[in-house]
Order: sequence, then C-alpha cells, then structure tokens
Amino acid sequence: MEAVLHHVRPLDRRALLLVALLCVCWGLYQVSVKIAGAGVPPLMQAGLRSLGSALLVMGWCRLRHVPLFGRDGTLGAGLLAGVLFALEFAFIYLGIARTDVARAVLLIYLSPFVVAIGAHFLVPGDRLSVVKLVGLIAAFSGLTFVFSGAEREAHLLGDLFCVLGAVTWGAATLVIKVTRLARISAEKILFYQLAVSALALLPASPLLGEPLPDFSQGPVLIALAYQIVVVSFASYIVWFWLITQYAPSNLAAFTFLTPVSGVLFGAMVLDEPVTSAILAALALIGAGIYLVNRGRFI
Repeated sequence: MEAVLHHVRPLDRRALLLVALLCVCWGLYQVSVKIAGAGVPPLMQAGLRSLGSALLVMGWCRLRHVPLFGRDGTLGAGLLAGVLFALEFAFIYLGIARTDVARAVLLIYLSPFVVAIGAHFLVPGDRLSVVKLVGLIAAFSGLTFVFSGAEREAHLLGDLFCVLGAVTWGAATLVIKVTRLARISAEKILFYQLAVSALALLPASPLLGEPLPDFSQGPVLIALAYQIVVVSFASYIVWFWLITQYAPSNLAAFTFLTPVSGVLFGAMVLDEPVTSAILAALALIGAGIYLVNRGRFI
C-alpha cells in the first residue's frame, strides 16, 4: 500500500524496533488463524476479521478527519482491489486450515516476488535489477524445499491455496500501484479492501456450506480479536505511519522477519515440526525478500 511521504529519514532504533515488532505480530497472525479455526470456519473467519477491522478503520478515520466516502475517481479501482483482497484472504484462510503454519507463511510471502515481476512490466522505473533477480532465484529455489518432504501430499491442497493467496495479494498490490489508488490515503485503500472483502466473504461462507461458528471457546475469541484489533487495524496504522517517516524500501527489506517469526511460532505454539527442508526454504525465501526489496535502489 502506498502513502504520501512527508519526509524521509534514515532508519533509527525506534523504526527498527517497530518493524521487528510488526513482523513478530504478522508472524503470529497465521497461528491465530489456525487457533480460531477450531471454532470458526475459514471464510467466515476471514469475513468477520474484515468486518471488525473495517469498523475500526471507520472510527479511526472519523477521529482523524480522514475522508473515506468523497468522490475521487477511485471507486472502480477500489472495488477491484477489494475483490482481489477477498480472494487473497479466502485462499489464505482455506490454505492455513489445510497445511502447517510454517509452510503457509513461507508460501504466502512469495507475494513480494509476484509484485517484483509484475512491476517490471507495469510500473515505470521499477525494473528487475540483478539484485532483484538473485532474490527471485533464491526465493523460487526455496519454494522447491517447501514442496519437498514426506508430508507434501497431505499438505498439497493447503499449500496450493497459500500460493494462490500470494498471487492475489501481489495482484492487489499492483492494482494499487498502477491506478489512482496510489494517490489517496492509505486508510481509504485499506477500507476499500476490508469493506469489499467483508461483503463478499460473509455471505459466501453459508452459501458454500460452512458450518455455523462456535464462539464458546476462549482461545477462539482471543485469536479472532487479535486478528481484528491488533493485526488488521493497529499494526497497519503503525506501518502506514512508518512509511510516511522512513524510506518504504528500507522498511520492507526487513519484512523477511515475518516468515521467520511465523515458522518459530508454529513450532512453539502449535508444536509443528521444523524440518531441514523448512529451514532451507526459510533461509532462501527470507534472503529473497530482503534482496528484492533492497534491490529497488541498488
């Protein structure tokens, strides 16, 4: 997502600490989806997450006097971004329900490479450099390790859903980059995505035969609240503030910490196995994320 840069300064300790905390927060997000899945089916969970966060964004924008409903020629692009966002999280939630968190987070974070390839053709001046190409090669080498191992057949459908989630996430990012959405507030972009996905995913859940949610379990409610309040609202607000203060490419280079924390939390909280193949994939995909983002200006 884009935001207007008021001024840009070198990364300092505060920025590095905040980015690290955000990456930990985003890594724990996949674990929260798995936990909430014990009581709330995937599409319903994604829809409730979008609805709750959309209401919080509306309240935040009202408090900050950020306009959300003015005519600015972005409705068509906003609806398209929202549809892609809905597909993204439908695939991600369906994927996490069917595979390990460690595998899911690695596959979902193929999105920066989808953006890098698409931007080469669609965004003037954002060409694939040698450094970016090295990052792409590293990431797709890591992909082979994710799909290796004795359990690949048991996880295959979930893995494929996560890859589709990464592709649609990348597509939504490209829509934002190449349309009028790049010139509006980040809050309005986020609201488009959350509102449209809530309207799409909540009715899709019963239509596709998902069971009714069960909110009787405390961990389910806590995990869902974490997604709504901490991840989809508070963390994005902090991220948007950071990219108005610091160079976005420098910040994004450190998002390789997200799959690292996702793999660690999957092992610590869910007792998932961390195999040598997963560690190899983590090293290659993490290095690729760093190089692709740093490679914008190298």
